[in-house]
Amino acid sequence: MLDIRFSRALQVMLFLAVAAENGSGPLSSAELAQRLNANPSLVRKLLVPLTDEGLVVCVKGRTGGATLGRPADRITLAEIYRRAVGDKPLFAPSPGVDPVCSVTAHGGEYFAALTAEAEEAVLASLGDRTLADSLGELRRLCTDHARQG
Repeated sequence: MLDIRFSRALQVMLFLAVAAENGSGPLSSAELAQRLNANPSLVRKLLVPLTDEGLVVCVKGRTGGATLGRPADRITLAEIYRRAVGDKPLFAPSPGVDPVCSVTAHGGEYFAALTAEAEEAVLASLGDRTLADSLGELRRLCTDHARQG
């Protein structure tokens, strides 16, 4: 099963970036959950590592909620990815297999190196994009689709 933590965390960050642009104030976990079609407890779990890194600021209480911790043009997608995914590797290795040939004897080591290389490429790509860049791209896609429709 594919891990969706990054895509969900990115969506949360995009919602917060739009709210910051509109000056609409903090968004509650219930509001974010409704937009994600998810449970508010899932949203709160997503917000914890983002808050720990300072990407998001959360204020408790009736009038509280989440806001961006810094401007959208100063938050990279790589930062969001690292916080959302944590130490979980990009690809999961196969469970232990008896070393009966070169594939099974060295497959784990090879797969670990391959995973590290792929994750480095992913982080390089995400490191070149900011949250503000992503909002711009989404707006361009909306405009393109409106012209086509």
